[in-house]
Amino acid sequence: MDAEIFALLGQDGITNGAIYALLALALVLVFAVTRIIFIPQGEFLAWGALTMAALEAGHFPGTVWLLLGAGALTFAADLFGGAAARRQLGKSALWNLLYPAVLAGLLWVLPLQALPQVAKGLLVLGIVVPLGPMIYRLAFQPVAEAPVLVLLIVAVALHLLMVGIGLLIFGPEGSRTLPFSEAQFEIGSLVVGGHTLVVLAASVLLIVALYLYFDRTLGGKALRATAINRNGARLMGISPALAGRQTFFFAALIGALSGLLVAPLTTIYYDSGFLIGLKGFVAAIIGGLASYPLAAGGAVLVGLLESFSSFWASAFKDVIVFTLIIPVLMWRSLTSHHVEEEE
Repeated sequence: MDAEIFALLGQDGITNGAIYALLALALVLVFAVTRIIFIPQGEFLAWGALTMAALEAGHFPGTVWLLLGAGALTFAADLFGGAAARRQLGKSALWNLLYPAVLAGLLWVLPLQALPQVAKGLLVLGIVVPLGPMIYRLAFQPVAEAPVLVLLIVAVALHLLMVGIGLLIFGPEGSRTLPFSEAQFEIGSLVVGGHTLVVLAASVLLIVALYLYFDRTLGGKALRATAINRNGARLMGISPALAGRQTFFFAALIGALSGLLVAPLTTIYYDSGFLIGLKGFVAAIIGGLASYPLAAGGAVLVGLLESFSSFWASAFKDVIVFTLIIPVLMWRSLTSHHVEEEE
């Protein structure tokens, strides 16, 4: 290995690490607020990437039909839910029925292939991101107070369902999208692609935006309060159900954006999100499913380890990455105190 190969591997590792960092932050956020280990986080990545590929091919995305169906089910759940849900039926109809219908009509008449790349990306976010709160309302809100193990079982079942839906919508073929920038920058003997800079810039901007949201806005402080003490937040008038839907909104946003960023770098299949999401989960475990900075640092470590492992032992790169979780879990088991879960 010479300096040029080392620099190329480092560039790839940091680029992949930036994407893993976003997924790790989403996993930490979801677990902190809702106590859900959100196994299907990677499915939003796959759906975002494959929806973008469909738009680039000029096809009507199958995820729009999924959005329409999920919206109808969510409205029905609110309609037949408790009195609190029925008081919000107007807002529920707006977001779960009218918005998907308007978006579907817009996509039906737009010349999809002729749209700019950024416009297609925004349409992808508009299709995939609303699925996050809908999934929380349908799958997790009815069992929100269940033990962590029950929530994990629901998450695993949801992952299997979402993978099956992905196969039904997108088929078994993989897709790769166009980069957001074709520019090339030479730094000495190293050539840095424009899309690599887009990935790094988007990751940094999203992390900063999330920090400002949680630190400077009332909604962000409410989510932080729910993460620290669910019962105390409820006593202060913060709705755990609303906090859960907001959290899944951010999880879907981060997942879909990660899909847009990673699709030009590698071919994405309907089930690719699980493996990529697991690498984000390794980074989240390094952060103890609690620390955002440690999770981000762990994601960069995972990206670099994967990149250099692919050079020395490409057949075992995933094994090496996932083996990293063993010493981390052992160290945390030896240094942390067991706390009984609150009933």
